[in-house]
Amino acid sequence: RTQDDDSLRRWKEKLLGSISGELNGETEAEVRFHSIGIMCSDFGEVTTPLPIVANENESRSSRLLFTLREGSQYQLKFTFTVLHNIVSGLTYSNTVWKSGIQVDQNKRMLGTFAPQREPYVHTLEEETTPSGILARGTYSAKLKVSPDS
Repeated sequence: RTQDDDSLRRWKEKLLGSISGELNGETEAEVRFHSIGIMCSDFGEVTTPLPIVANENESRSSRLLFTLREGSQYQLKFTFTVLHNIVSGLTYSNTVWKSGIQVDQNKRMLGTFAPQREPYVHTLEEETTPSGILARGTYSAKLKVSPDS
């Protein structure tokens, strides 16, 4: 057991590097998301700062962030900073609805990240939007990023 603890300690020291002296007693990892982007050959890249703040005249549900044509290939891109400690097993889940009916749900592992001064930029695998007459319309999505529990 002591060998496992020692191995874990060395791994954490390697990941924390020079940042370990700047933790100021903080031990809980903190992840701050700066933006979410979508990259598509149809229009390039659209980046939205986080958190998303609705204007006083619009509701959160009426906000349209981007439009994709059917059958388009796209990638999501997150920009975030990790503070205080290593965040282990960061996962991304996405639930998509059309007309109030859940049509898709997926979950992917982003990885383990050490604190660093510069933000991380993490791009997800390429995906393709649905196509065909029944797939056309407006979709809403709920994204959630969380550490391994």
